[in-house]
Amino acid sequence: MAQAPKPIREEQLASALSKRYLDYALSSIVSRSLPDVRDGLKPVHRRLLYAMRQLKLNPTAGYKKCARVVGDVIGKYHPHGDVAVYDAMVRLAQSFSVRYPLVDGQGNFGNVDGDSHAAMRYTEARLTSAGSALMDGLDEDTVDFSPTYDGTDSEPVLMPSAFPNLLANGSTGIAVGMATNIPPHNLDELLKGLIYLLDNPDATVKQLIKYIPAPDFPTGGQLLTHPESILKTYETGHGAFTLRATWETEDLQYGNYQIVITEIPFGLQKSKLIEKIAYLLEEKKLPMVGDIRDESAEDIRIVIEPRNRTIKAEHIMGHLFKVSDLQTIFHLNLNVLDSTRTPRVMNLKEVLDAFVSHRLVVLDRKTQFRLGNIIHRLEILEGLLKAYLNLDRVIQIIRENDESKPLLIAEFKLTELQADSILNMRLRSLRKLEEMTLKAEESDLQKEKTACEKLLANKNLQTDYLKKEFENLLTIFGKKTAEGKRRTKLIASFEEEEISLEQFIEKEPLTVIISQRGWIRTMKGHQDLSETFAFKDGDSRQFALHCQTTDKLILASAGGKFYTLEPNKLPGGRGYGEPLQMMLDLENDLSFVNLFIYDENKTLLVTTTNGYGFKVEASSVFAQTRIGKTIVNLSEDAKCLSVLPLENEDHLAVLGNHRKLLIFKMDEIPTVSRGKGVILQKYRDSKTQLVDALPFVGADGFYWETGRGRTTLEDFRLWFGKRAGIGRTPPTGFPRKNQFKS
Repeated sequence: MAQAPKPIREEQLASALSKRYLDYALSSIVSRSLPDVRDGLKPVHRRLLYAMRQLKLNPTAGYKKCARVVGDVIGKYHPHGDVAVYDAMVRLAQSFSVRYPLVDGQGNFGNVDGDSHAAMRYTEARLTSAGSALMDGLDEDTVDFSPTYDGTDSEPVLMPSAFPNLLANGSTGIAVGMATNIPPHNLDELLKGLIYLLDNPDATVKQLIKYIPAPDFPTGGQLLTHPESILKTYETGHGAFTLRATWETEDLQYGNYQIVITEIPFGLQKSKLIEKIAYLLEEKKLPMVGDIRDESAEDIRIVIEPRNRTIKAEHIMGHLFKVSDLQTIFHLNLNVLDSTRTPRVMNLKEVLDAFVSHRLVVLDRKTQFRLGNIIHRLEILEGLLKAYLNLDRVIQIIRENDESKPLLIAEFKLTELQADSILNMRLRSLRKLEEMTLKAEESDLQKEKTACEKLLANKNLQTDYLKKEFENLLTIFGKKTAEGKRRTKLIASFEEEEISLEQFIEKEPLTVIISQRGWIRTMKGHQDLSETFAFKDGDSRQFALHCQTTDKLILASAGGKFYTLEPNKLPGGRGYGEPLQMMLDLENDLSFVNLFIYDENKTLLVTTTNGYGFKVEASSVFAQTRIGKTIVNLSEDAKCLSVLPLENEDHLAVLGNHRKLLIFKMDEIPTVSRGKGVILQKYRDSKTQLVDALPFVGADGFYWETGRGRTTLEDFRLWFGKRAGIGRTPPTGFPRKNQFKS
């Protein structure tokens, strides 16, 4: 019989989407992306370790194929893809990814170069001592278990975590609307900080960072420590750490040397790091570096050769730290799940307090579990000892009665457990020696029972117990051990000398050529600018000037933007060069008005086609980035007409397309850093535009140039006036092209 259709329920779309997205977000946060503050593990890591424990892959046992582990994980506990689970397992085994590996891998588990790991069918694994310690006491009712996804088995909700794994190994993850990024720390420092916290429960973060000064990354490197910044980072749970490569110099013959990088910042792939530095070298952005090569084997060894031996190694590395990933920023975000499974950002003290609280709970449950076992065993021992005292009668009852259990209980006042224990006793246990052993065991258990009861009732004893645990861990993972030594060196003082890269560029003459279509190239030496240069079909020369490789060039566009070019980085003269778009973010700004050598002490005169203009200091137009710097604010139809470097000129002649000439003093034009400017010449309609401007020295006279030479007019009073005037028709003989220089 067909089932009746379910009734249709109306619901607002926004409400339905909001509820379902919230469910998804919470599931992603709690069940996938954020670690638990108590054991520092995400569900996939917890299930991996538990599956390995169930397979008895202890540190002293043999290895098993990773495929076996991954199969058990996805089949029993984690209903996700095998690739994701195996990748998580591989990371736990990589000594360059985690500070204290939890998995001991055998085979190809990848390397710091970024090479991929082998397939799971080829690799083998077992637990490390650290991974095993995380699950110490798991069989002693120390944590809760929950049903697996199919309800056929159970898994731990979290691990007992004998050491502070969250801070020791760190964690990273991106959830929905939040993320976590926790760096690894040195376990010796963490344990000493925990011992101090146990002795001083009200300790502040400032006091704790005396024991836990900064992260300790598995790949080493140097950490630049700002005391105020580190304190604020650990107090808020947010902040950044500056990490840079470790390097040294090696002396060579004839006074030469080379720089050897032995440690790189955490999380970098060595091959990509070298590729980027090689690219900067090829792009001529490392004028102090002659060559770079990778001589790494098992240890990292990146060799950098200076361009010449007179350059200081500190200068080379200082520049590399600025332009490459040899110096990186690690952003800390202590966002974790607390004991109520609620995501929140904690500070250092809150994380340590949460771990201590968890260990106290584990200790309490472990002690309760042991106490229960002791009571259970003492009950059995009491019954066995009663049997030894009345051994002949016990044997008689058992021999003469089919149902001897009720008779034993009634005659000797036994419990069912005691009666069962007597009935299950082997005949060879009836020796006198066995009775003595039971009495000794009972005495020992009574003492242990008393100790457990005292431990449960006394907080001070519990604190002392945890301190002993941490002190024992110090002998295994402390700084005296090979694994426990601090790898990341803390640098307290790191002030660097400011250097100018120009001093390392060889000064050579160059000729720079820009075509009408925006192609740029350089030619060695100062070429004759009157000669004809080769261009693509339909293209021609727009600018050509002489400069030095150490100069800076300013390129001004009709759109009012100024761009800075470095001649030593421009393409060579072979072919037609390269488009300016490859080195500058021009967008649609492809029309240019001037190219000149930058001189920070000069003043520039800027004019626009709508008759406006202003003066600007050259230092204000220098652009540090590819996008340039906008200096001129233009109205809709206006364009930048000219940008002219000034020397000693004290007068300005302006000319409109209506053939009106106006001359006025230069000091009427204001100097600004950017803007629209002031009116230079007034026009009656929008069709009239400024077509040329000429700064000149009034004492030398006003002039114009034609193909026949220069014409100078010493008396220019008829055209002299105030700025923003209309002007008069130019003098007789002025070029019909309406330009001062034709």
